[in-house]
Amino acid sequence: MKIIPSGQTLGAQVQDIDHATALSNDALRTVLTALGKHGALCFPNQTFDTAAFAAFARRFGDLEVNVANKFHEPDFPEVMILSNRTDPAGKPVGLNDAGQGWHTDMSYSKDIALANVLHAQAVPMRNGKSVGETQFRNMHAAYDELPDEVKHKIEGHTATHDFEKFWEVMRLRPGSHRARLTNEQRRKKPPVSQPLVRIHPLTARKVLYANPGYTMWIDGIERSESDTILDYLFRHQERADFLYAHHWAVGDLLMWDNIGTVHNAVADYMPNEPRYMRRAQVMATLDYTSLLQHGRDGLA
Repeated sequence: MKIIPSGQTLGAQVQDIDHATALSNDALRTVLTALGKHGALCFPNQTFDTAAFAAFARRFGDLEVNVANKFHEPDFPEVMILSNRTDPAGKPVGLNDAGQGWHTDMSYSKDIALANVLHAQAVPMRNGKSVGETQFRNMHAAYDELPDEVKHKIEGHTATHDFEKFWEVMRLRPGSHRARLTNEQRRKKPPVSQPLVRIHPLTARKVLYANPGYTMWIDGIERSESDTILDYLFRHQERADFLYAHHWAVGDLLMWDNIGTVHNAVADYMPNEPRYMRRAQVMATLDYTSLLQHGRDGLA
């Protein structure tokens, strides 16, 4: 296995590994360590059927079935379809607006996500170049670069995250196919509190865990003060040196860290520029500290 860093704040390419077969424990540790270090890993030129894709993702933790999931691969509710394609009757075959805004998946859940895994089946192209990049921001670096007084101010505080916040922003966009969340869907995903600063399970370093998509307010302080602090944290994340963009190619398997990054899907493609991605959400359900303690030294 070769891991080639992008040379930017995030990102690396993983080469010379066969994902269709089960990862050995050593290979699993290598990938997990690289994920914590680089934030987003691209495994190029991968060919998976749905079962093999789900099996690969499941090696890293339990797979979530999205509470509002309307589009998934047949017999695999844990594998969502993200696409702007329609069937012959004109109905969408996938979620066409997934991830379009800065957020961290599952921050709205008591049980958080370790990673996302996407496999590109069709990539929109224009003038010989791919469009529809996925952008990331480095939350290890964002925490490290906070002024000390801000670090002290947010340390030990929690913030409320709400699934409905991002859902409603997307639902109200022109052309959205999203319906209002049902009472049952809202009951399954009530607002939750998350620490503003987390210890990352793969790096043992502190990360800033707040995102514009789902974070509502800081708990236990006046709303005006909360708004001021969150506005600062969100603007701080926008620093150009924290940004990394992945430019897709057909066959890319992209795995990214949902604890140490925030991400945004850029929707700069047209309906006649088809996009089709399989998506699996890996929950943080394994004992990653134990997995890594036997192989942290000398890994990627």
